[in-house]
Amino acid sequence: MDTEKPTQADKALRQELARGDLALAGVAPVLSHLLASPGQSLVSEDVLARMRGMLGDIARQLLLAEAQAGGEARAIDPDRQGQLASRLATSSILVSHVYAIAMESQLGETLERSAAIDQVLTPLMQELIASQDEATAELAMVTMSAQARFVQAQRRMDVPLGELPAELFLDAISHWRAAAGKVEAEQLDRAEKALRSSYDESTSRLGLLTRLAGMMAGGAQAALDLEHAGVALFATVLARSSKQPRELAILSCHERQTMRLALAMRAAGLKREQMIQQFALIHRDLALPGQVAEIAPDQALALLKGTAAERAE
Repeated sequence: MDTEKPTQADKALRQELARGDLALAGVAPVLSHLLASPGQSLVSEDVLARMRGMLGDIARQLLLAEAQAGGEARAIDPDRQGQLASRLATSSILVSHVYAIAMESQLGETLERSAAIDQVLTPLMQELIASQDEATAELAMVTMSAQARFVQAQRRMDVPLGELPAELFLDAISHWRAAAGKVEAEQLDRAEKALRSSYDESTSRLGLLTRLAGMMAGGAQAALDLEHAGVALFATVLARSSKQPRELAILSCHERQTMRLALAMRAAGLKREQMIQQFALIHRDLALPGQVAEIAPDQALALLKGTAAERAE
């Protein structure tokens, strides 16, 4: 009796997912190269411009904290800012994050134009703000404000240091200190202390979205309707339901990651018609991979985790 033997359909799904994973594995080094080489076209100029803007803004904030720690009032040296931004662009985790942010922002703007999906005050967010549970209503209001700030920051191609996940916040500080040159250690220490004291990951947009998704519990399924929830909550709950990092849920919305997106939606429990509806919003010219809607959610989850679903005869 054969057990744990994948079917031909399983094999096909795994091969397609593996091709997508291979593409994702090369994202960070390719983007680092493109960021250092203007004029390339493998990634849209809009996304690259957003990424360069965000890395430059991170560099500016770090240098501003350094200047303030030294009691300096002069403007940031643009050459130093550019050099630090270039150094930050060598960090694979930081590059991957700003890429995901740029993709999320671009998707949000596209859906706002094509489907009139508001990037901030969605129907679901309005319902949460009007919740009779005070904690839910308060958290939803704070989250909406954070999302509004995110949209405004993206229009300026900025990203506040406080919006970075903790690992990336520390990574950015590490690169800044390594590139400080002749700046006195005491000044760097004062600047880092000030930066750390003002940082609170739980109050960041991503932290708030994660908390709100958790507070929704069983009601989180409503967030898997893009028109109802908007991109920010959709991506957060999709990641949570499919047990993936949120960045990966965002990147799965790329046209070369259709299999991962379909598997994530199925792992989250969406049925065929629901999957088709969400897929059509994200990819108007592409069809949902047909075989994915036929597998069980736990099988989709197992495939996303890189393991075959157990099968017994």
